[in-house]
Amino acid sequence: MTELPWCASTFQWNRDNHGMSSEKPAAHPRENRQQKLTEHVFRQGSATIGELVDLLGVSMMTVHRDIDELSRRGLVRKYRGGVSAMPSTVFESNAEYRMNAHVDAKRVIAMHAVEQVEPGMSVLLDDSTSALALARLLVEVTPLTVATNYLAAIDVLKNVHELRLICIGGDYSPTHDSFLGMQSIESIERLSVDIAFVSTSAMSTSMSFHQEPEIVMIKRAMLAAARHKVLLMDHSKMKRTALHRLAALDDYDLLIVDEGADPHYVDEMRSRVEVQVAEDPEN
Repeated sequence: MTELPWCASTFQWNRDNHGMSSEKPAAHPRENRQQKLTEHVFRQGSATIGELVDLLGVSMMTVHRDIDELSRRGLVRKYRGGVSAMPSTVFESNAEYRMNAHVDAKRVIAMHAVEQVEPGMSVLLDDSTSALALARLLVEVTPLTVATNYLAAIDVLKNVHELRLICIGGDYSPTHDSFLGMQSIESIERLSVDIAFVSTSAMSTSMSFHQEPEIVMIKRAMLAAARHKVLLMDHSKMKRTALHRLAALDDYDLLIVDEGADPHYVDEMRSRVEVQVAEDPEN
């Protein structure tokens, strides 16, 4: 196992004492309905109240209540007679939205990714919900050393037996539910790990992208700290670009995608990086 330094800036967080647990209750009809509303508005860019009433099969009053709540949470923008998506820099980075998007694809990718991890390894996880799905499976591969800046992943791993958890601190971002900034970057730069798992918001057949420069800096630092670099991408992130280039595809050692990925697109990416298509064992 690679020995990791315990940095002075490493952040140890007791969530119970601070009242900030990221554990999610079981989904119920209201949450499912609001997720459906949010995804529809994101795909279309905007929607009228009448359109959402027809889509969801509920009353106009219920739609207004849902929109008011989603607006307060920063997921959509309300206007007279309808609702529009927040700018992608806000919307796609929102931790609450990401937690509920393409859950099954991320689960299958994580089941495939955990095969890259062996007991005794040192692992670096970014603040993606794809990496969070993997974190839930690492409990079966101990002993391990895991470093992450993602508060949700810290919650999952904090009590795991034979797992040394390094919590990367910095400036807490409620939008991302993670720690960012120069302190985080400096902590990551002091690490040398066996493998890093990252995801991002967009990719072409040659490049990975993200819309926020501060996130790009964190992910680049993580990639630089790892001997083996794994990119986890569900099909919704493909054939897209974002404002900032993160890393070329051939900078990664492995790309893991789900079965929803276009086979022709996968073939083209294989000219640049090893690609594994994760199949759902339940299908």
